[in-house]
Amino acid sequence: MEPPIYLDCHATTPLDPRVLDAMLPYFQEHFGNAASHSHVFGLQAKAAVDRARGLVAKLIGADPSEIVFTSGATEALNLGLKGVFEAARRKGDHIVTVATEHKAVLDTCLELEGRGARITRLGVDALGHVDLEALADAIDDDTILVAVMAANNEIGTLAPLADIGQITRRAGVLLLTDAAQAFGKIPLNVEALGIDLLAISSHKIYGPKGVGALYVRGHDPKVRLSAQMHGGGHERGMRSGTLDVPGIVGLGEAARIAAEEMASDTERIGSLRDRLESRLLALPRTQRRGDLAARLAGNSSVTFSYVPSSTLMMQVRDVAVSSGSACTSADPSPSHVIQALGASKEEADWTIRFGLGRFTTEAEIDRAGELFEAAIGAIRGASPRWEVANRGGVDAGS
Repeated sequence: MEPPIYLDCHATTPLDPRVLDAMLPYFQEHFGNAASHSHVFGLQAKAAVDRARGLVAKLIGADPSEIVFTSGATEALNLGLKGVFEAARRKGDHIVTVATEHKAVLDTCLELEGRGARITRLGVDALGHVDLEALADAIDDDTILVAVMAANNEIGTLAPLADIGQITRRAGVLLLTDAAQAFGKIPLNVEALGIDLLAISSHKIYGPKGVGALYVRGHDPKVRLSAQMHGGGHERGMRSGTLDVPGIVGLGEAARIAAEEMASDTERIGSLRDRLESRLLALPRTQRRGDLAARLAGNSSVTFSYVPSSTLMMQVRDVAVSSGSACTSADPSPSHVIQALGASKEEADWTIRFGLGRFTTEAEIDRAGELFEAAIGAIRGASPRWEVANRGGVDAGS
């Protein structure tokens, strides 16, 4: 029996052994509370947190004081969206976002609508890009925030953040970016890109689960947030609660490794992705989703016509992949991202997301390709609809 293959790195990544080594001393040996400044145990913990804060900040070109640690990107996005809305109510109540955003943004915006916010959700083209003219036109006198993700979690498309940042700067509104998938994988500089708030998650870059951060611009302009968690005034009053020192240390170490290995990881992972796609896209009636050029190196979103994703994943149990975002796995409806590209619900249901990562091997890619080829052939071979379509007939259900 060969071991299973993990190709779902957009959902989560395995912990890098170097990250684990960095974390271990802070579970027992250096167990202090980072908020306890009156003794060595607390000071050791604080020093470790400060170092991690600096490593995270360095990776995005920020000042360490602008990093607010959270339990992950979802909390960071909630803090950014709700915090800005509540703090800026006197200025305006309008937020602009995009239909392909993660549910952590879309559902939070839906919640804010119930509190009186006005939300504009912009569509995208077939590659997953928002129209920049439409984005600029959507901003009005009551707009307080634009929320656009850096890299899409399902199709890997990279947003033109520099162009979007110029639009928001000219309009005098804040730009919030969900960088959960982009942080540590592509170069990001909040100053150069004009980003005011940026959310990250540790477990997407080979760090531990349950820890993330929100970058909050501290100058030109200084972003003001209404705290969503109270009690103790931790993280400059923006996020109260005892800090997860081992987790934060892990995030910092993961950020340090990413800074050093991002370029080589991107080249190697991109080559493996191309190797997998050259095999899968050779199959008939198969389509790659998203932007083929501006995308994450480890992402491949492929539609296999007449092959339901649930059936395919059942057939290829030895390969871990996804039919969409892991955060919406409880929702059986087809991907909102794929449908936003102009695909039908059925085409969305035929789409599989492959996520390659730092520990993916060439042998795993070749074996996965073989398994998917065989499974797709078997499923299509048993499908009357595929037989009709393959003969050039009209499939009434397509």
